[in-house]
Order: sequence, then structure tokens, then C-alpha cells
Amino acid sequence: MSQNPTERTKWTIHGERVVDETRHIRLSVASVELPNGVHFDQYVIRLPRCVMTAVLDEAGENILLIWRHRFIIDRWDWEVPGGYADPGEDPAVTAVREVEEETGWRPRSVEFLLSFQPMVGSADAPQDLYLAHGADLVGEPHVDEAEAVRWVPLDEAQQLIDRGEIVGAATVMAVLHARAARATAPRHNP
Repeated sequence: MSQNPTERTKWTIHGERVVDETRHIRLSVASVELPNGVHFDQYVIRLPRCVMTAVLDEAGENILLIWRHRFIIDRWDWEVPGGYADPGEDPAVTAVREVEEETGWRPRSVEFLLSFQPMVGSADAPQDLYLAHGADLVGEPHVDEAEAVRWVPLDEAQQLIDRGEIVGAATVMAVLHARAARATAPRHNP
């Protein structure tokens, strides 16, 4: 009987000890064994679901971005709005709430685009990316959320990625998705 190729490299977990846990993170150490018999301890990070939203204007030519400082990497960067889903909160509701809190714009509607894990080798950090077309200005962003809020042309957003001014995985994916969708959209003849 041949061994299942999807199982022969699976690690064995002998236990996991919580080091610290808050509402926003669970840090633990897992005792693992590789298929070759090597044992070691692996730090494991578990985060609650985050929801980010790519808000495009009606024409799909501009994306709503925020300029903010991320102290962990000590960098300023442009990002799509997003944040943690509250326990039991519908992620689509989170998407709208976070856009409004961080930008002052309320998306007219949101649709689920995809889920991803940005650090699959070290962390369980589920991320949902939503897409919105059109938004209405309803207020100001919360003071601690954004230094600047701007509608950025998609081609310029690609240049921001190229220059390292967009570094977050969700924002990179949002820009690339929007540009690919625009490139494959049917063109109307005037």
C-alpha cells in the first residue's frame, strides 16, 4: 500500500502551551515532531479574523487608501481600510464599519472577494478581503486611524507597491485584483 503523498510530510503535534492570550492574540509554543523524527518547539501566533475592504470608485479606476504609520515595522504606508471582526459580527458588517471608521466614507455595498492567511508558516491569522464599488462621504475618519485618506488611481497604486509605499498583503492583493479586473473588463465603444 503506497503512502498518501499529502500526509508523509505532516508534522506531529505533541502539545501546545499558551504563553500569552488577549482579545487580539494568542501566543503559544507547540512541541512538534518532523516526519524524520526531529523534535523542536515552534512559536504559534493565532489572531482573530480581520476584514479589509478594497473600495473602488464607480468607474473602478481609483481605490480608497489610508496613509498610516505601523509602529511594528516603523514605516508609513498606504493601506486599504480594515480591522478585527467583533465576536459574532458578520464580516460584511465589519467591512462597512471599518471603512467608515478609518476613512469617513461608507461603501454602498460590499461583496466577499477572498480569504487568505498572510503568515501561514508561523501564524493562524485569517484575513477576509471584500470589494466595494462606490462610497458616500459621511464624516471624518477617527483621529487615530489615518494620517490621510485619498482616492488613488490604480496605476499610481501599482507604482506605490513598486516603491514600497504599499507593503501590506491585503492592499497589494486589492490593487492587483482591481487592476486585473479592469484589464479584463469589456470595453464599451462610444
